[in-house]
Amino acid sequence: MAKKPVKIARTAPAKREPTRPARTVEAKVPASNGPGPVRPAVILVGADKGGVGKTTIARAILDFLSLNDIHARAFDTETPRGTLHRFHPDETMIVDLTEPADQMKIIDTLNTSQAKVSVIDVRAGGLSPALRALDEIGFFDAVKGGEFRFVLLHVIGPSISSLEEIAEIAPYVADANYFMVKNHLNDTTFFEWDPQTHAKYFEHVVTSGEITIPRLSELAYEQVELSGAPFSTFIANQDAQGQPAEHSFVLRGYVRTWLARVADELERVGLLELVSEKKR
Repeated sequence: MAKKPVKIARTAPAKREPTRPARTVEAKVPASNGPGPVRPAVILVGADKGGVGKTTIARAILDFLSLNDIHARAFDTETPRGTLHRFHPDETMIVDLTEPADQMKIIDTLNTSQAKVSVIDVRAGGLSPALRALDEIGFFDAVKGGEFRFVLLHVIGPSISSLEEIAEIAPYVADANYFMVKNHLNDTTFFEWDPQTHAKYFEHVVTSGEITIPRLSELAYEQVELSGAPFSTFIANQDAQGQPAEHSFVLRGYVRTWLARVADELERVGLLELVSEKKR
């Protein structure tokens, strides 16, 4: 069995240039009327374009939640063998989000599961179909009614085709905490959007913010992939079974710094507050 992520020391993040999200509003944290049951939260990580690093971000989020003592479960929609399941087998179930039987495994258990946060890693090309399926079963009506909390992390690529996805998903994000994610993990370079581009692609959608995933040494990332362990388990010098390993001190240091910077980004946009209803 894979060992749960181990607490890691935080390091000061490198200085980053401020980002300029298109139309940004404050994250929608509903007001609380006093003590009561914690409402289940769903974090959907996806894109219609492949190769933008959705699963890597889902893995980092699972580490981030665990390191903050938030129990989460995960669903991998890359059937039949999911990458997320490979790194987090204990908390991940492989599902087909367009199939009613698998939708029931996720949605019908939101209130009864001990884990009140569910992370869904949507397969490449599956974001729009997944959102349509959730809309068809009334999930977004339940979100609007305050029954569930919903966070959408839309991982965009550096091309215009990635931005064109925004028009496809705009009808489904009105009541979501919708974040655009730029993944620089493998040194991807994003173009700067001019005002006309902003107007064209963002006139029908309001974002809660923009998340930037920093670059990680290619060699360090490759070694984590080969280990098959969560990022924080690799940092703790353990293998996928939680046994002592012999990972490079240098590469563990790179991964430690990278994961701390990702945590800084997720804290900056208030992800913990959104999924746990904790106040800053």
